[in-house]
Order: sequence, then C-alpha cells, then structure tokens
Amino acid sequence: MANCAHQVNEGERNSRRLLLALGVIVTFMVVEVIGGILSGSLALLADATHMLTDALALALAASAQIFAMRPADSNLHFGYRRAQVLAAFVNGVLLAFLLVWIIFEAIKRFASPVDINTPLMLWVAVAGLVANIVAFAILHRGAADDLNVRGAMLHVIGDLLGSVAAIAGAIIIAATGWVRVDPLLSILVAVLIGVSAVRLIRETGFILLEGAPDNIDPQQLGDGLKATVPAIKDVHHIRIWQITPDQPRITLHACIDNAEDAAAALRSAKDYLASEFGIRHSTIQIDIGGDCPDKYDDAPASASSGAAKTAQPAPRSTPAAVAAHNS
Repeated sequence: MANCAHQVNEGERNSRRLLLALGVIVTFMVVEVIGGILSGSLALLADATHMLTDALALALAASAQIFAMRPADSNLHFGYRRAQVLAAFVNGVLLAFLLVWIIFEAIKRFASPVDINTPLMLWVAVAGLVANIVAFAILHRGAADDLNVRGAMLHVIGDLLGSVAAIAGAIIIAATGWVRVDPLLSILVAVLIGVSAVRLIRETGFILLEGAPDNIDPQQLGDGLKATVPAIKDVHHIRIWQITPDQPRITLHACIDNAEDAAAALRSAKDYLASEFGIRHSTIQIDIGGDCPDKYDDAPASASSGAAKTAQPAPRSTPAAVAAHNS
C-alpha cells in the first residue's frame, strides 16, 4: 500500500510539473511566433512551431498523467498506467514528423535566403531560451523513471537547442551578413533532436510490445532463484514485461521436490524478486515432484529445439501444483 501511495503522489507531482511547464511554453510560444514573423527568421519560426508542438505534447502528457492515476477496474486489471507510455510514444512520433518539416523548410530557405531582422531575432531567441530553461528545470526531476515526462522534456530540450541555435544565428548574421546560417543551424538542431526522438519511439514501442526490461536477465534471475532458494530445483517459463519502466511484472514456474516446501519456497522466491530486481508483483507456479512436464513446452527454437522435441520427462509421483499471485 505504501508503494501505491508513493506512485500516486509522484503521479500528482508530475502532473503539476507538466501543467506548469505547459503554461511557461504557451506564454513564450506566442512571443516567438510574433518575433519570428516580424524578424523573418526561420530559426525563430521553427522554434515557435516546435513550441506549439511542445504545448500539444505537454497537454497530452499532462492528460495521460492524470488519466494514469485512475484506479484499475474489472476490464483494465493493471489500471491506466500504460497511458503514460502511449502518450510518450505519440509524442515521439509527432516530434519526428516536426523535425522532417523543419529540415524541408530549411532546405527551401537555404536555396532562397531572405533578409532577417537580427536584433529582434536575438532578443526573442534569448527570451525563448529563458522560457525553455525554466520548463526544463520544472520537468527534469520527474523524468528519471517516467517515460511520459521524459518525452515531454525531450520536446523542451529541442526548443532549448533551437533557441541556442537562433541566438548563434543572430550573432553570426549580425557579424558576417551570412543569412544561410539560419537554416543550417535549424537542420543541425533537427538532427540532434531526431536521435533522441528515435530512441524514445524505440523504447516506448518496446514496452508497448511487452518487451522485457533490459536491466533484468532471465537466465541470471533463474540461476539466482535456485541459488537463493535451495528447495527450487528448476526455473522455467519466465515471462517478464513492463507496465511502465518502474512497474515490472513477472510470471514463472519453479520446480520443487516436496510439497511441504512449497509455501516457504514461494515466500523466499517473492522476497528475492523484490529485493534483487524490484519486482513486487509476481505470479509464481510451484510444480511439485520430480521433473516438470511442461519444462520444454516453449523452449527456444534454436539449439535447444531438438531437446524440446525429444526430451520425455519422467512421470511425477506427486502430480500437484501451487500457484500464487502477488498484486
């Protein structure tokens, strides 16, 4: 219960962070749109457009954060936490499309440069930089374990770099008159942010596909269980996935020889999973007696496929199984 309360409190804090950052971004987005139009700077307009998508991304992230705090029901047994991951995935895709548009416009502007009001471009870019630093500081503390907040922060980082590029462009244009530096810097920012956008899409997509956490090795987990709980002779059918990065789940089968060891083995196995891997929600089936008949049911179709087809487990003298679930 304490863990659930901590998750709710952190969710509420992240919701407030997102809404506060949204207010900052919307305010300075209006400033950059006006400044970009008046100065003629593509870098400012690109950054203002990015701020618009940031505002949408932050609104989506805040909505998902609030939605994720709704309790589970009879249809959604894990609740709505996955909404955070879905929002982060959508934000990553939107960001990728935006960056493609910025690169396209920059190529057109490079071929046909226009005059730019550099003093106005500089001051608006500085104001945008301040706004993005404030928004980044608001979101940074909540981004460590929350993909939703991280996705929103990635948009803000893109704006922050865009403002830096606009400031550098204004200084270079004022000193040299080379207006083509404006679209060049826009392309550079787009490429830098594109790398992070692809990483976010890949990470969130992996979670949506029920991928296992990359910091948990199933082989190491199974070996550790057998070493920690001597009554467990074999571990198989290990299935690990994530509701969110901080919410791993696992199901597995553990074989023991004697039925009287089942309860103690189950308690020890759950304690081990919680302490060593942070898995506090697990479903463990205890198979009792001799070899386990379903050990080879889903063996990988590689080197072990032959063993999976030919191995014939011996009949168990005590055909019993104990399953336990911890929610």
